[in-house]
Amino acid sequence: MLKELKPALLLLILLSVITGVLYPAVVTGLAQILFPHQANGSLIEQGGKVIGSELIGQSFSDPKYFWSRASATSPMPYNAGSSSGSNLGPLNPALADAVKARIAALKAADPDNHAPIPVDLVTASASGLDPHISPAAAEYQAGRIARLRGLDVATVRAMVTKHTEGRQLGILGEPRVNVLTLNLALGRLAKP
Repeated sequence: MLKELKPALLLLILLSVITGVLYPAVVTGLAQILFPHQANGSLIEQGGKVIGSELIGQSFSDPKYFWSRASATSPMPYNAGSSSGSNLGPLNPALADAVKARIAALKAADPDNHAPIPVDLVTASASGLDPHISPAAAEYQAGRIARLRGLDVATVRAMVTKHTEGRQLGILGEPRVNVLTLNLALGRLAKP
């Protein structure tokens, strides 16, 4: 029996070292060399201080800023340690109430805007952490932000266009706008 067990144990040890130590070390090393920004969390710094990540959404409630997609995480919004969807189905009254509350907040912040509200402004993403909104969602908010900041709406729309990311490799996903980077650029343009 020891004759059969010895090769099995040696193979287990060898594969554990290869897959548990060598492979992760090589991949981590290559990532640090080739893609250091992404490998370290795509962090955004301002004044030498980390203020967020390009990969995790943040809550913006001030009407002078673009608002993010709703977060379904708990106990606080955009909690990366609690990433999950709400698991509320389309017929669930809690989902309908949450959407109605988000619609009311958008209308209260911009009562003169009668355009249809893009769905991503009133629903959460599957992870609850989405840092992006659609260009339509950013466009919906452009008038409010221009008015409250005393800017020309064409200037705000140009910023949205400049910060719109295309499909990955030209075919994957949808065009999107990173809310944090857009709000940072807005802050550099005109202080609230």
